[in-house]
Amino acid sequence: MTSKTTVKTLLILGASGDLTGRLLLPGLAGLLATGRAAGLKLVGAGSDPWTAEQWHERVSGAFAAATDGAAPAGKEALAGVAAGTAYHQLDVTAEGPLASLLAGLEAPVAVYFALPPHVSQKACEVLRREQLPPGTRLVMEKPFGSGSESASELNRTLAALVPEDHIHRVDHFLGKATVLNILGLRFANRFLEPVWNRDHIEKVEIIFDEDLALEGRARYYDGAGALRDMVQSHLLHIMALLAIDAPATIGERDLRDAIATVLRASSVAAPYRASTRRARYTAGAVGERAVPDYASEEGVDPARSTETLAEVRVEIDNWRWQDVPFILRSGKALGRRRKEAVVTFRPVPHLPTGFSGVDSPNQLRIGFGPDTLQLDVDVNGPGDIFTLDRATLVAQLNAPGMLPYGEVLEGVITGDPLLSVRGDTAEDCWRIVEPVLNAWQRGSVPLEEYDAGSAGPADWPTAVGG
Repeated sequence: MTSKTTVKTLLILGASGDLTGRLLLPGLAGLLATGRAAGLKLVGAGSDPWTAEQWHERVSGAFAAATDGAAPAGKEALAGVAAGTAYHQLDVTAEGPLASLLAGLEAPVAVYFALPPHVSQKACEVLRREQLPPGTRLVMEKPFGSGSESASELNRTLAALVPEDHIHRVDHFLGKATVLNILGLRFANRFLEPVWNRDHIEKVEIIFDEDLALEGRARYYDGAGALRDMVQSHLLHIMALLAIDAPATIGERDLRDAIATVLRASSVAAPYRASTRRARYTAGAVGERAVPDYASEEGVDPARSTETLAEVRVEIDNWRWQDVPFILRSGKALGRRRKEAVVTFRPVPHLPTGFSGVDSPNQLRIGFGPDTLQLDVDVNGPGDIFTLDRATLVAQLNAPGMLPYGEVLEGVITGDPLLSVRGDTAEDCWRIVEPVLNAWQRGSVPLEEYDAGSAGPADWPTAVGG
């Protein structure tokens, strides 16, 4: 069972940071504009010596776009939160200051740790259960910890403070619309389930290629890299949603149990030189924008050999998916944005003699942002009736009503953990990628290069097509 406590105060730790300004506050603005966070108070805290005016300017600026299109009630909610917000400068890792701040806030409080994992760990370690207001929720950004050991330690620390259903491990990539679109496609269509297995599917590719480069995030990204930042944090969960058996309900317990079952069966097989690839972008151009060599970007330590493009082949060791590769890829500064899952079906066992034309396997493409569906089918004509041509059936899936962080915050405020990552699952994601990270650190897999604005190294299969 999960509680349905309504949060009265949202406390953002790391309020002066990039995540808060770029994603959290705009997401909150969209939620407020819908009228679904009535009476919420916003408090910011950070290590920077910001004045009240600086904080109000940041909040008002982030709320501006949502205010323009909001109904009168939404505008009133946005104005009320902006007028009543406050900023506190404090060291969240020191004994006392964070507990004192929490004691003065209206409960229940949601504490959003918009901080690096190791800082979040230290901040939680200086708190005690009795210092937290009743109903407190702890919201942790991903990556959750920096490895399986630190994730396990952080889980123990959080469990000593609040119940599991009061912990929200955020995966903003899994917006509610995206999750329900995948589940609806999988389990509401009778024709898909009989072929959704190893007998009919050749491979599944989940690709998140960005055309953005570092964009000032070197301090975080150079210590993380593409494998930690995207594959471990997000793409493994997309994979699990595509691979699960049908849950009895879409309630959080049934769905998260199904996800956990898939991830427990998942691994990346050695030798990692065969099952993984990594690369780093060099100078180039993305559209009209010149991009410098990653190693010369401000804040980057070239000696780290941080990858900006990662690809891993995950194997799911169960009846449904044995020997079907799930290829997960994500990278930066690529020439074309690709955010999609591509399901490639096996060829037909026999095409009657006399037909000619298309002979490539059928593919189902599920696009993320915008959420779309494309199914490639082979049909006769036009022209020669004996020649098969490739046709694509296209559908627009349900679009989210809010930004991803708005959906996440709504789950936090209403006490719905459906979009949160459960503790055991967070540890399993690290278990899957940690051997790869260790192999890469040893230099077992070469760090290749690709020009910014290209499709990545030309000999990578995922760089071709699409």
